[in-house]
Amino acid sequence: LAPVCSLCFQTRLNAAQAARKVEATGFQPQGVQVTKLPSGLVIASLENYSPASKIGVFVKAGCRYETPENQGVTHHLRLASNLTTKGASAFKICRGVEAVGGSLSVTSSRENMIYTVDCLRDDIDTVMEFLINVTTAPEFRPWEVSDLTPRVKLDKAQAAQSLQIGVVEGLHAAAYKNALANSLYCPDHMVDIIQSEHLHHFVQNNFTSARMALVGLGKCPAHFFTAVATSVICLMSSGEIRLPGSSSLVHSAVVSQSAAAGSSDSLAFSVLQHLLGAGPHVKRGSNTSSKLVQGVAKATADPFDVSAFNTSYSDSGLFGIYTISQAASVGDVIKAALAEVKAVADGGVTAADLTRAKAQLQGHYLMSLETSEGLLETMGTQALADGSYHSPEEISRRIDNVSLTDIANAAKTFVSGKKTMASSGNLVKTPFVDEI
Repeated sequence: LAPVCSLCFQTRLNAAQAARKVEATGFQPQGVQVTKLPSGLVIASLENYSPASKIGVFVKAGCRYETPENQGVTHHLRLASNLTTKGASAFKICRGVEAVGGSLSVTSSRENMIYTVDCLRDDIDTVMEFLINVTTAPEFRPWEVSDLTPRVKLDKAQAAQSLQIGVVEGLHAAAYKNALANSLYCPDHMVDIIQSEHLHHFVQNNFTSARMALVGLGKCPAHFFTAVATSVICLMSSGEIRLPGSSSLVHSAVVSQSAAAGSSDSLAFSVLQHLLGAGPHVKRGSNTSSKLVQGVAKATADPFDVSAFNTSYSDSGLFGIYTISQAASVGDVIKAALAEVKAVADGGVTAADLTRAKAQLQGHYLMSLETSEGLLETMGTQALADGSYHSPEEISRRIDNVSLTDIANAAKTFVSGKKTMASSGNLVKTPFVDEI
Protein backbone atom coordinates (compact mmCIF):
# COMPACT_ATOMS: atom_id res chain seq x y z
CA LEU A 1 0.00 0.00 0.00
CA ALA A 2 1.17 3.53 -0.70
CA PRO A 3 2.18 5.40 2.47
CA VAL A 4 -0.37 7.90 3.80
CA CYS A 5 0.91 11.07 5.52
CA SER A 6 -0.25 11.70 9.06
CA LEU A 7 -1.92 14.98 8.05
CA CYS A 8 -4.03 13.30 5.34
CA PHE A 9 -4.93 10.49 7.73
CA GLN A 10 -5.96 12.95 10.44
CA THR A 11 -8.00 14.94 7.93
CA ARG A 12 -9.88 11.85 6.83
CA LEU A 13 -10.35 10.75 10.44
CA ASN A 14 -11.81 14.13 11.38
CA ALA A 15 -14.17 13.99 8.39
CA ALA A 16 -15.32 10.51 9.34
CA GLN A 17 -15.87 11.53 12.95
CA ALA A 18 -17.85 14.59 11.85
CA ALA A 19 -20.00 12.44 9.58
CA ARG A 20 -20.76 10.01 12.42
CA LYS A 21 -21.57 12.92 14.74
CA VAL A 22 -24.03 14.33 12.22
CA GLU A 23 -25.62 10.91 11.83
CA ALA A 24 -25.82 10.41 15.60
CA THR A 25 -27.43 13.78 16.28
CA GLY A 26 -29.90 13.42 13.47
CA PHE A 27 -28.63 16.43 11.46
CA GLN A 28 -29.44 16.00 7.81
CA PRO A 29 -27.59 17.77 4.99
CA GLN A 30 -29.61 20.76 3.80
CA GLY A 31 -29.90 22.38 0.41
CA VAL A 32 -29.99 26.09 -0.35
CA GLN A 33 -33.50 27.43 0.15
CA VAL A 34 -34.47 30.36 -2.11
CA THR A 35 -37.68 32.36 -1.79
CA LYS A 36 -38.78 35.42 -3.73
CA LEU A 37 -41.38 37.56 -1.97
CA PRO A 38 -44.10 39.50 -3.82
CA SER A 39 -42.17 42.70 -3.09
CA GLY A 40 -39.26 41.38 -5.15
CA LEU A 41 -37.03 40.65 -2.14
CA VAL A 42 -35.07 37.41 -2.52
CA ILE A 43 -34.20 35.30 0.52
CA ALA A 44 -31.60 32.53 0.33
CA SER A 45 -30.42 30.43 3.28
CA LEU A 46 -28.37 27.32 3.98
CA GLU A 47 -28.36 25.51 7.33
CA ASN A 48 -24.88 23.98 7.41
CA TYR A 49 -24.81 23.35 11.19
CA SER A 50 -21.67 25.45 11.50
CA PRO A 51 -20.75 26.81 14.96
CA ALA A 52 -20.41 30.20 13.27
CA SER A 53 -23.12 31.99 11.32
CA LYS A 54 -22.81 34.51 8.50
CA ILE A 55 -25.57 36.69 7.13
CA GLY A 56 -25.34 39.16 4.30
CA VAL A 57 -27.56 41.82 2.76
CA PHE A 58 -26.86 42.16 -0.96
CA VAL A 59 -28.06 45.39 -2.57
CA LYS A 60 -28.04 46.23 -6.26
CA ALA A 61 -26.42 49.59 -5.53
CA GLY A 62 -22.85 49.55 -6.85
CA CYS A 63 -21.04 52.52 -8.34
CA ARG A 64 -22.61 51.92 -11.75
CA TYR A 65 -25.80 53.42 -10.33
CA GLU A 66 -24.12 56.72 -9.44
CA THR A 67 -24.94 59.85 -11.42
CA PRO A 68 -22.67 62.80 -12.30
CA GLU A 69 -24.24 64.65 -9.37
CA ASN A 70 -23.34 62.02 -6.76
CA GLN A 71 -20.21 60.32 -8.13
CA GLY A 72 -18.28 58.79 -5.26
CA VAL A 73 -21.33 58.31 -3.04
CA THR A 74 -20.83 54.52 -2.81
CA HIS A 75 -17.25 55.07 -1.63
CA HIS A 76 -18.59 57.25 1.18
CA LEU A 77 -21.36 54.74 1.83
CA ARG A 78 -18.82 51.95 2.40
CA LEU A 79 -17.02 54.03 5.00
CA ALA A 80 -20.30 55.14 6.62
CA SER A 81 -21.40 51.64 7.56
CA ASN A 82 -20.40 52.06 11.21
CA LEU A 83 -21.95 55.50 11.73
CA THR A 84 -24.87 56.25 14.02
CA THR A 85 -28.24 54.82 13.00
CA LYS A 86 -31.76 55.49 14.26
CA GLY A 87 -31.50 52.52 16.61
CA ALA A 88 -27.85 52.51 17.71
CA SER A 89 -24.95 54.91 18.03
CA ALA A 90 -21.62 54.26 16.34
CA PHE A 91 -20.16 53.40 19.75
CA LYS A 92 -22.94 50.94 20.55
CA ILE A 93 -22.52 49.18 17.21
CA CYS A 94 -18.78 48.83 17.69
CA ARG A 95 -19.01 47.71 21.30
CA GLY A 96 -21.94 45.36 20.70
CA VAL A 97 -20.33 43.52 17.80
CA GLU A 98 -16.93 43.24 19.47
CA ALA A 99 -18.43 42.07 22.77
CA VAL A 100 -19.55 38.80 21.17
CA GLY A 101 -16.44 38.38 19.03
CA GLY A 102 -18.30 39.16 15.82
CA SER A 103 -17.55 41.34 12.83
CA LEU A 104 -19.55 43.65 10.60
CA SER A 105 -18.21 44.66 7.22
CA VAL A 106 -19.31 46.19 3.94
CA THR A 107 -17.80 45.72 0.50
CA SER A 108 -18.90 46.90 -2.90
CA SER A 109 -18.38 46.13 -6.55
CA ARG A 110 -19.53 48.01 -9.59
CA GLU A 111 -22.93 46.34 -9.31
CA ASN A 112 -23.58 45.43 -5.67
CA MET A 113 -23.04 46.52 -2.09
CA ILE A 114 -22.73 43.70 0.44
CA TYR A 115 -23.27 44.14 4.18
CA THR A 116 -22.08 41.12 6.16
CA VAL A 117 -22.03 40.02 9.80
CA ASP A 118 -20.15 37.05 11.25
CA CYS A 119 -20.51 35.68 14.76
CA LEU A 120 -20.88 32.53 16.80
CA ARG A 121 -24.12 30.69 16.20
CA ASP A 122 -25.55 31.45 19.66
CA ASP A 123 -24.91 35.20 19.29
CA ILE A 124 -26.63 35.69 15.96
CA ASP A 125 -29.68 37.43 17.46
CA THR A 126 -27.46 40.02 19.14
CA VAL A 127 -25.53 40.91 16.01
CA MET A 128 -28.62 40.93 13.79
CA GLU A 129 -29.89 44.05 15.52
CA PHE A 130 -26.90 46.01 14.30
CA LEU A 131 -27.09 44.71 10.72
CA ILE A 132 -30.76 45.70 10.55
CA ASN A 133 -29.92 49.20 11.78
CA VAL A 134 -27.01 49.68 9.40
CA THR A 135 -28.94 48.56 6.31
CA THR A 136 -32.42 49.93 6.97
CA ALA A 137 -32.09 52.85 9.40
CA PRO A 138 -28.96 54.93 8.72
CA GLU A 139 -29.02 58.56 9.90
CA PHE A 140 -25.97 59.98 8.10
CA ARG A 141 -25.57 62.83 10.55
CA PRO A 142 -23.91 65.74 8.72
CA TRP A 143 -20.98 66.10 11.15
CA GLU A 144 -20.24 62.38 11.01
CA VAL A 145 -20.37 62.35 7.21
CA SER A 146 -17.99 65.35 7.13
CA ASP A 147 -15.56 63.40 9.28
CA LEU A 148 -15.36 60.75 6.53
CA THR A 149 -13.45 63.08 4.19
CA PRO A 150 -9.94 62.26 5.55
CA ARG A 151 -10.73 58.55 5.36
CA VAL A 152 -11.91 58.87 1.76
CA LYS A 153 -8.68 60.68 0.85
CA LEU A 154 -6.58 58.04 2.65
CA ASP A 155 -8.49 55.26 0.89
CA LYS A 156 -7.81 56.88 -2.49
CA ALA A 157 -4.14 57.40 -1.65
CA GLN A 158 -3.71 53.74 -0.71
CA ALA A 159 -5.50 52.61 -3.88
CA ALA A 160 -3.33 54.90 -5.99
CA GLN A 161 -0.23 53.04 -4.78
CA SER A 162 -1.47 49.86 -6.44
CA LEU A 163 -0.64 49.73 -10.14
CA GLN A 164 -3.10 46.88 -10.65
CA ILE A 165 -6.01 48.86 -9.19
CA GLY A 166 -5.07 51.83 -11.35
CA VAL A 167 -4.99 49.71 -14.51
CA VAL A 168 -8.32 47.99 -13.79
CA GLU A 169 -10.02 51.30 -12.94
CA GLY A 170 -8.60 52.94 -16.06
CA LEU A 171 -9.62 49.95 -18.12
CA HIS A 172 -13.27 50.34 -17.16
CA ALA A 173 -13.13 54.08 -17.77
CA ALA A 174 -11.87 53.44 -21.28
CA ALA A 175 -14.04 50.42 -22.06
CA TYR A 176 -17.46 51.83 -21.17
CA LYS A 177 -19.20 55.05 -22.10
CA ASN A 178 -21.24 55.21 -18.91
CA ALA A 179 -22.48 53.15 -15.96
CA LEU A 180 -19.65 50.62 -15.61
CA ALA A 181 -17.10 53.36 -16.30
CA ASN A 182 -17.74 54.79 -12.83
CA SER A 183 -14.86 54.27 -10.41
CA LEU A 184 -15.08 52.37 -7.13
CA TYR A 185 -13.36 55.38 -5.57
CA CYS A 186 -14.61 58.92 -5.17
CA PRO A 187 -13.25 61.35 -7.82
CA ASP A 188 -11.00 64.06 -6.40
CA HIS A 189 -13.39 66.85 -7.32
CA MET A 190 -16.25 65.14 -5.42
CA VAL A 191 -14.48 64.27 -2.16
CA ASP A 192 -15.56 67.48 -0.41
CA ILE A 193 -18.92 67.70 -2.21
CA ILE A 194 -20.63 64.48 -1.09
CA GLN A 195 -22.76 65.33 1.92
CA SER A 196 -25.38 63.70 4.10
CA GLU A 197 -28.21 64.43 1.67
CA HIS A 198 -26.39 62.63 -1.15
CA LEU A 199 -26.17 59.47 0.96
CA HIS A 200 -29.82 59.70 2.01
CA HIS A 201 -30.99 60.20 -1.58
CA PHE A 202 -28.91 57.30 -2.93
CA VAL A 203 -30.13 54.91 -0.21
CA GLN A 204 -33.76 55.89 -0.67
CA ASN A 205 -33.59 55.28 -4.42
CA ASN A 206 -31.58 52.06 -4.39
CA PHE A 207 -32.09 50.26 -1.07
CA THR A 208 -35.52 48.93 -1.97
CA SER A 209 -36.83 45.41 -1.48
CA ALA A 210 -36.88 44.70 -5.22
CA ARG A 211 -33.13 45.43 -5.36
CA MET A 212 -32.10 43.40 -2.31
CA ALA A 213 -31.28 39.82 -1.40
CA LEU A 214 -30.88 38.40 2.11
CA VAL A 215 -28.49 35.48 2.39
CA GLY A 216 -27.71 33.40 5.46
CA LEU A 217 -25.30 30.57 6.33
CA GLY A 218 -25.82 28.62 9.54
CA LYS A 219 -28.46 29.77 11.97
CA CYS A 220 -30.74 32.18 10.11
CA PRO A 221 -33.42 33.71 12.36
CA ALA A 222 -36.71 34.11 10.52
CA HIS A 223 -37.52 37.27 12.47
CA PHE A 224 -34.40 38.94 11.04
CA PHE A 225 -35.50 38.33 7.48
CA THR A 226 -38.98 39.54 8.35
CA ALA A 227 -37.60 42.71 9.93
CA VAL A 228 -35.52 43.60 6.91
CA ALA A 229 -38.25 42.58 4.48
CA THR A 230 -40.73 44.94 6.08
CA SER A 231 -38.22 47.80 6.28
CA VAL A 232 -37.26 48.14 3.21
CA ILE A 233 -28.05 49.57 -21.01
CA CYS A 234 -24.59 49.52 -20.89
CA LEU A 235 -22.62 50.54 -24.09
CA MET A 236 -19.18 49.20 -24.96
CA SER A 237 -16.70 51.42 -26.78
CA SER A 238 -13.08 51.26 -27.77
CA GLY A 239 -10.65 53.51 -25.98
CA GLU A 240 -7.38 53.79 -24.12
CA ILE A 241 -6.09 54.99 -20.76
CA ARG A 242 -2.35 55.62 -20.25
CA LEU A 243 -1.02 56.33 -16.76
CA PRO A 244 2.65 57.38 -17.10
CA GLY A 245 4.92 56.63 -14.15
CA SER A 246 8.54 56.09 -13.18
CA SER A 247 8.23 52.37 -12.48
CA SER A 248 10.44 50.11 -14.59
CA LEU A 249 7.58 47.61 -14.75
CA VAL A 250 4.66 48.26 -17.09
CA HIS A 251 1.18 46.95 -16.25
CA SER A 252 -1.05 46.63 -19.32
CA ALA A 253 -4.48 45.19 -20.00
CA VAL A 254 -6.07 44.72 -23.42
CA VAL A 255 -9.72 43.67 -23.46
CA SER A 256 -12.85 43.57 -25.56
CA GLN A 257 -16.49 42.93 -24.72
CA SER A 258 -17.41 39.37 -23.74
CA ALA A 259 -20.52 37.74 -22.28
CA ALA A 260 -22.77 38.85 -19.44
CA ALA A 261 -22.89 36.79 -16.25
CA GLY A 262 -25.34 33.92 -16.47
CA SER A 263 -25.49 33.93 -20.26
CA SER A 264 -24.87 30.80 -22.32
CA ASP A 265 -21.44 32.07 -23.40
CA SER A 266 -20.12 33.22 -20.02
CA LEU A 267 -18.74 29.80 -19.04
CA ALA A 268 -16.96 29.50 -22.41
CA PHE A 269 -15.03 32.69 -21.61
CA SER A 270 -14.24 31.37 -18.12
CA VAL A 271 -12.87 28.13 -19.56
CA LEU A 272 -10.93 30.13 -22.15
CA GLN A 273 -9.39 32.19 -19.35
CA HIS A 274 -8.07 29.06 -17.64
CA LEU A 275 -6.96 27.54 -20.93
CA LEU A 276 -4.86 30.61 -21.70
CA GLY A 277 -3.70 30.98 -18.09
CA ALA A 278 -5.50 32.50 -15.12
CA GLY A 279 -2.42 32.65 -12.90
CA PRO A 280 -0.25 30.13 -11.03
CA HIS A 281 -2.08 27.18 -9.47
CA VAL A 282 0.94 26.25 -7.33
CA LYS A 283 2.32 28.66 -4.73
CA ARG A 284 5.34 30.42 -6.25
CA GLY A 285 4.84 28.23 -9.31
CA SER A 286 5.78 29.25 -12.85
CA ASN A 287 2.39 28.42 -14.40
CA THR A 288 4.06 26.29 -17.07
CA SER A 289 0.74 24.94 -18.39
CA SER A 290 -0.35 28.45 -19.42
CA LYS A 291 -0.46 28.97 -23.18
CA LEU A 292 0.16 32.67 -22.65
CA VAL A 293 3.33 32.02 -20.62
CA GLN A 294 4.59 29.50 -23.17
CA GLY A 295 3.96 31.85 -26.07
CA VAL A 296 5.44 34.98 -24.49
CA ALA A 297 8.53 33.08 -23.30
CA LYS A 298 9.42 32.50 -26.95
CA ALA A 299 9.23 36.24 -27.68
CA THR A 300 11.38 37.68 -24.88
CA ALA A 301 14.07 36.67 -22.42
CA ASP A 302 13.14 39.45 -19.97
CA PRO A 303 11.12 38.61 -16.83
CA PHE A 304 7.36 38.95 -17.29
CA ASP A 305 4.00 37.91 -15.93
CA VAL A 306 0.95 37.36 -18.11
CA SER A 307 -2.55 36.04 -17.49
CA ALA A 308 -6.01 36.12 -19.00
CA PHE A 309 -8.41 38.77 -17.69
CA ASN A 310 -12.12 37.97 -17.37
CA THR A 311 -14.93 39.73 -15.52
CA SER A 312 -18.70 39.57 -16.03
CA TYR A 313 -21.54 41.88 -15.07
CA SER A 314 -25.30 41.55 -15.34
CA ASP A 315 -25.40 42.96 -18.86
CA SER A 316 -21.82 43.00 -20.11
CA GLY A 317 -18.37 41.55 -19.65
CA LEU A 318 -14.69 42.14 -20.37
CA PHE A 319 -12.19 39.54 -21.57
CA GLY A 320 -8.56 39.98 -22.49
CA ILE A 321 -4.99 39.75 -21.28
CA TYR A 322 -3.13 41.37 -18.38
CA THR A 323 0.65 41.71 -18.65
CA ILE A 324 3.44 42.88 -16.34
CA SER A 325 6.76 43.33 -18.08
CA GLN A 326 9.93 45.37 -18.38
CA ALA A 327 9.45 48.69 -20.15
CA ALA A 328 11.80 47.70 -22.99
CA SER A 329 9.97 44.48 -23.87
CA VAL A 330 6.35 45.43 -23.24
CA GLY A 331 5.47 45.56 -26.94
CA ASP A 332 6.82 42.06 -27.61
CA VAL A 333 5.01 40.67 -24.55
CA ILE A 334 1.61 42.13 -25.49
CA LYS A 335 1.81 41.09 -29.14
CA ALA A 336 2.94 37.57 -28.26
CA ALA A 337 0.08 37.19 -25.80
CA LEU A 338 -2.47 38.40 -28.36
CA ALA A 339 -1.03 35.95 -30.88
CA GLU A 340 -1.78 33.08 -28.48
CA VAL A 341 -5.42 34.12 -28.26
CA LYS A 342 -5.60 34.25 -32.07
CA ALA A 343 -4.10 30.77 -32.25
CA VAL A 344 -6.94 29.50 -30.05
CA ALA A 345 -9.46 31.27 -32.28
CA ASP A 346 -7.94 29.49 -35.27
CA GLY A 347 -8.49 26.10 -33.64
CA GLY A 348 -5.12 25.56 -31.99
CA VAL A 349 -6.56 23.78 -28.96
CA THR A 350 -6.43 20.08 -28.20
CA ALA A 351 -8.92 17.99 -26.27
CA ALA A 352 -6.29 17.62 -23.53
CA ASP A 353 -5.98 21.41 -23.27
CA LEU A 354 -9.75 21.72 -22.90
CA THR A 355 -9.95 18.98 -20.26
CA ARG A 356 -7.21 20.65 -18.22
CA ALA A 357 -8.88 24.08 -18.42
CA LYS A 358 -12.25 22.65 -17.36
CA ALA A 359 -10.67 20.88 -14.39
CA GLN A 360 -8.91 24.08 -13.30
CA LEU A 361 -12.11 26.13 -13.56
CA GLN A 362 -14.12 23.52 -11.66
CA GLY A 363 -11.44 23.31 -8.98
CA HIS A 364 -11.29 27.10 -8.66
CA TYR A 365 -15.07 27.37 -8.43
CA LEU A 366 -15.58 24.51 -5.97
CA MET A 367 -12.72 25.65 -3.73
CA SER A 368 -14.22 29.16 -3.63
CA LEU A 369 -17.27 27.59 -1.98
CA GLU A 370 -15.16 25.99 0.76
CA THR A 371 -15.17 29.21 2.78
CA SER A 372 -18.31 30.76 4.21
CA GLU A 373 -17.35 34.07 2.57
CA GLY A 374 -17.18 32.50 -0.89
CA LEU A 375 -20.40 30.53 -0.45
CA LEU A 376 -22.29 33.54 0.88
CA GLU A 377 -21.13 35.73 -2.00
CA THR A 378 -22.10 33.10 -4.58
CA MET A 379 -25.56 32.62 -3.06
CA GLY A 380 -26.16 36.36 -2.77
CA THR A 381 -24.95 37.20 -6.26
CA GLN A 382 -27.12 34.53 -7.87
CA ALA A 383 -30.15 35.39 -5.75
CA LEU A 384 -29.84 39.07 -6.61
CA ALA A 385 -29.27 38.40 -10.32
CA ASP A 386 -32.13 36.03 -11.12
CA GLY A 387 -33.81 35.07 -7.86
CA SER A 388 -32.48 31.51 -7.87
CA TYR A 389 -29.53 29.36 -6.85
CA HIS A 390 -27.59 26.95 -9.06
CA SER A 391 -25.96 24.06 -7.23
CA PRO A 392 -22.24 23.27 -7.62
CA GLU A 393 -23.21 20.05 -9.40
CA GLU A 394 -25.21 21.99 -11.97
CA ILE A 395 -22.40 24.51 -12.56
CA SER A 396 -19.86 21.68 -12.92
CA ARG A 397 -22.14 19.96 -15.43
CA ARG A 398 -22.41 23.16 -17.46
CA ILE A 399 -18.63 23.51 -17.46
CA ASP A 400 -18.29 19.93 -18.73
CA ASN A 401 -20.61 20.79 -21.62
CA VAL A 402 -18.30 23.53 -22.96
CA SER A 403 -16.89 22.32 -26.29
CA LEU A 404 -13.85 23.12 -28.41
CA THR A 405 -16.16 25.05 -30.74
CA ASP A 406 -17.40 27.19 -27.83
CA ILE A 407 -13.81 28.01 -26.87
CA ALA A 408 -12.86 28.93 -30.44
CA ASN A 409 -15.94 31.14 -30.80
CA ALA A 410 -15.15 32.94 -27.54
CA ALA A 411 -11.59 33.59 -28.71
CA LYS A 412 -12.89 34.83 -32.08
CA THR A 413 -15.19 37.24 -30.25
CA PHE A 414 -12.16 38.74 -28.52
CA VAL A 415 -9.97 38.82 -31.62
CA SER A 416 -12.60 40.55 -33.76
CA GLY A 417 -14.01 42.80 -31.04
CA LYS A 418 -13.24 46.45 -30.38
CA LYS A 419 -10.19 46.65 -28.14
CA THR A 420 -9.79 48.76 -25.02
CA MET A 421 -6.38 49.20 -23.38
CA ALA A 422 -5.08 50.53 -20.09
CA SER A 423 -1.38 50.86 -19.23
CA SER A 424 0.61 52.14 -16.28
CA GLY A 425 4.36 52.68 -15.76
CA ASN A 426 7.18 53.78 -18.04
CA LEU A 427 5.20 53.89 -21.28
CA VAL A 428 7.92 55.10 -23.67
CA LYS A 429 7.91 51.78 -25.58
CA THR A 430 4.34 50.74 -24.83
CA PRO A 431 2.30 50.45 -28.04
CA PHE A 432 -1.02 52.23 -28.41
CA VAL A 433 -4.21 50.26 -28.79
CA ASP A 434 -4.36 50.91 -32.55
CA GLU A 435 -0.80 49.53 -32.96
CA ILE A 436 -1.45 46.04 -31.60
